[in-house]
Amino acid sequence: VSIMVAAPLSTKASRGATVPKPFNLSTGNKREADEPAAYVPMAQQIERYYKRTPDRYHLRSRNTRDGGPSAVKGDKLKLTQPHTPHLLTRQRSRPTNVKSSAELEEEEVERLHKFKFNALELNKKILEGAECLKRPAVKEPTVPEGFELQIDKRIHERQATKKPQEGEEKPHTFKAQGLPIKILEGVVGLPEKKVVNPTVPESPAFLLKKRVRKNAEVEEVKQPSPIKVPPVPHFGLPFQPQLQENHHVEVCPFSFEERDQQRRALKEKRLEEQRNEEVPHFKAQPLPHFDTVVLPEKKKVEATKPEPFRLLLDERGAVKSSRWEQMVKEEQKREEGAVFKARPNTVTHKEPFQPKKEARAPVAVEAFELSTERRAHERQEFERLANEKEAFRMRMEEKQRQEEEQRQKEELARLRQEQVHTAQPIRHYKPVAVKKSEVPLTVPQSPNFSDRFRL
Repeated sequence: VSIMVAAPLSTKASRGATVPKPFNLSTGNKREADEPAAYVPMAQQIERYYKRTPDRYHLRSRNTRDGGPSAVKGDKLKLTQPHTPHLLTRQRSRPTNVKSSAELEEEEVERLHKFKFNALELNKKILEGAECLKRPAVKEPTVPEGFELQIDKRIHERQATKKPQEGEEKPHTFKAQGLPIKILEGVVGLPEKKVVNPTVPESPAFLLKKRVRKNAEVEEVKQPSPIKVPPVPHFGLPFQPQLQENHHVEVCPFSFEERDQQRRALKEKRLEEQRNEEVPHFKAQPLPHFDTVVLPEKKKVEATKPEPFRLLLDERGAVKSSRWEQMVKEEQKREEGAVFKARPNTVTHKEPFQPKKEARAPVAVEAFELSTERRAHERQEFERLANEKEAFRMRMEEKQRQEEEQRQKEELARLRQEQVHTAQPIRHYKPVAVKKSEVPLTVPQSPNFSDRFRL
């Protein structure tokens, strides 16, 4: 303990006196905010703006006018003086962790000196004679076995379960059935009708312990149908495809064919009834008059009138000729319109133009209305309406105030009336009859503690 305490005392004694140093306080880089100017109302700013004379109307002084342009500072360029950069990396102490080549060689030599070669002992079993090799066991020869094909198995099963042929029918032996004994005991037939007792109503019993939930029915899993493998084709014969048999499609009548047949039969029945009802009556034709023979009038056939043929060539020619005539007429009109024809001079024979005086009515002085007078009338009307509204509002407020006072008076009178004390009559109740308890008194018994855990 003395050694551990002496160490810090020795280090503390070696230190010198404390050297005072000025505080290195950090200065903020934040820009100082400008002092706010004195508050000037907007009205004063507007007044100053209108009173101030613009700068363009101010005359320049004689000194600024005769002084000429402002002197330009003639700074001459100087040579750059190089300075050593004050880098912070020089103040840092960075220990070099990379070893030099001499140090690496020394470490390698030390590692070689430390290494010692330890030889292993000689195994004496190597010098002894080697044991004779064992002869390997002879395996039995392979016994060939035939293939167990599924097709052979199916052929044997099919032959075992094959039905006998039609030719090898077994002889039929007659075997009589036994006589039922019930026929000898009594009359056999429908049983007598049982008398059913009336149903006794019972309350439904929900949520009983005896009720057991029915187990869900387990669906029967169908076993997959056996796959029938087609027989192996015989490659000695050419391939002969098996054609599908001709399936005859059964013609099914339409759903409405039976209905049509019934309707047709009903129609035939009605026609037959009508034929039976209407019995044909024989009507003889009158005999002709043989005294006078009247021949029919002879029709005069008009002679054939020749008409010219209507050829397509004539129609096309007529259309072409009409088009040509139309073109000729348009050309003539165009040529006639191009010919200049001067109109006769009728101005020299007419009377000269004489301007007429405008017949205006004399100016009539109309009454006018000044805008000031109109606005004065509108103002008077507005003030009148405003006064009426104000008077109406005052009357309504006065009415509401009176109603409120009346309501408060009535409420106060009602409260005073309710606060008047009225004595309640004495109530007479049925006397209480104390009944003696029938519960027997408790018989004290000593507790039966267990002594299993006592020591």
